[in-house]
Parts: sequence; structure tokens; C-alpha cells
Amino acid sequence: MKIGLSTYSFYRELKSGEMSVLDVIEWIADNGGEHVEIVPMGYRFEDQPELIERIRETAQRVKIDISNYAIAANFAQEDDEAYEAEIERVMKEVDVASRLGVRLMRHDVAWRPVPEATIHQFERDLPRLKDACRRVAMYAESYGITTSVENHGFFVQHSDRVQRLVEAVARDNFKTTLDVGNFLCVDENPFVATQKNLPYASMVHLKDFYVRSPEYDPGQGWFCSSGGNYLRGAIVGHGDTPMWQIVKAIKESGYDGYISIEFEGMEDSRTGSKIGMENARRIWDKV
Repeated sequence: MKIGLSTYSFYRELKSGEMSVLDVIEWIADNGGEHVEIVPMGYRFEDQPELIERIRETAQRVKIDISNYAIAANFAQEDDEAYEAEIERVMKEVDVASRLGVRLMRHDVAWRPVPEATIHQFERDLPRLKDACRRVAMYAESYGITTSVENHGFFVQHSDRVQRLVEAVARDNFKTTLDVGNFLCVDENPFVATQKNLPYASMVHLKDFYVRSPEYDPGQGWFCSSGGNYLRGAIVGHGDTPMWQIVKAIKESGYDGYISIEFEGMEDSRTGSKIGMENARRIWDKV
């Protein structure tokens, strides 16, 4: 098991130009991280393709792994031409993953606004989602890459929907990037949902949230779950996610892969990320 950090945790600094992704990789190594997860937000490989090799070189120099490549995607396209174009685009991102040297790649699968994100709509969309994911996974297999869907984006976020998709695709190299905190966005118990999806996990994200009931709006910095609860990003181990029980379940399951911290709280990114990695290691060692 290796603990590291998603570059998404430094999205504010990357977007503002305060830090580059290479700076983030060096920061992770300097602060005890064992791997970096590459999420191209705040930087674009289309604008600077040479950055791919520079990321590999930097990670090798500071002696941390590049664990996963995570991108956006939406196969819920009504138009056949747009659907095919999105599959082709994601396949090209598989090429990027190979150039990064990773063996894991997470791509989103579908997005719909919350009012449309019903189980009935999911079942209607499932055949096209399944076929798209299968085609991408088949392409990725030639590189030795396992692709995955994250419980993310309200529509394909419930544990059962993720399982339904993974079972429908039915390929050994298509699994789930299991984000323990994201289940709260659809009001699922994160401990129960994590246990349900651990057998399907190729990658684990530790993310924490503060949770407040819908009766009282806590104000700036919060967003709503699909059921109306208020959520705010927290440092891993500080929020209302039952992190100790969840990490214990992950460890007892025999999972021995990468664990990536995703920090999206209001605190300084360096503080939140460092404490999050330290807490993850401390909890893992004690449970």
C-alpha cells in the first residue's frame, strides 16, 4: 500500500499559476507522499505535450510513482456522432496514460443534472455507457492499463450504479476508483458503500467532508448533496466521514494498492494535503 496525493488537491494553486504540476510532484515527495495521481485540471497537455515527459522525469527524480491518470468524460450523448467522438477522445487519453507510464486510468462515464439523474434514466443510458466503457477498456488492454469509473458526478455515484456498470462491462481491466467521501454527495452511508464496492476497486481515494442537515444553511463554502444535505470539503480525518472505520475495512479487505488523498477543503492546500497524508498513514498503521 502506498499513500500519495492527487494533483487536484492543488487545483487553486495550479489554476492561478502559483505552482506548476512539477512543483506539486516535488512537494508531494518532500512531504512524505509515495505517489502522485495526475488530474489535468489547472494545466492542459494539449497546450504543452512536452509536459508529459517532464512529469515522468520529475517523478523518477524524486522517487515517487505516478499512480493513476484521471480525466473527465461523458458518454451520455444522445447524438451518435457526439457519442463516437467522445469514445475516440477518451481513447486518445489512454495514449497519454501510456506515455505517463501509468497502469491505472480513471475516466468519468456520464453526467446529468440532479433532476435527471434518476435510476430510470441510468437504466436507459446503461447500454451505451457499458459499450463505451468496454471499448475504451479493450483499447487500454493493449497498453496493460486498467480503466475505471469513479463514484462521481451525482449520476453514476451510488455504489449500486457503479457495481451495475462494472458488472455490465464485464472486463477484468475495468474496475472502480473508489472515493470513500463521494458517496455522501448522493446521501449514501460511506462506510457501508465502501464495503460494498471494495471488491471492485483498482484505486482508492480518501476524501473527507463536513455534513450538515438541510434545515440550516451554513453559508458560503458549502454545496448540497442530491438529497439536500450540506457538504464542505475537510482535511482527511477532520470531517464527518467515518474515516477510521473505513480505513479499517479497506485494510481488512486485503487491498494493497494506491491510496490517494483528495483535499478540497477551505484550508490552505499545503496544510490540508500534508495533514491528510499524515492522518491517512497514522490511521492505517493503527487500525
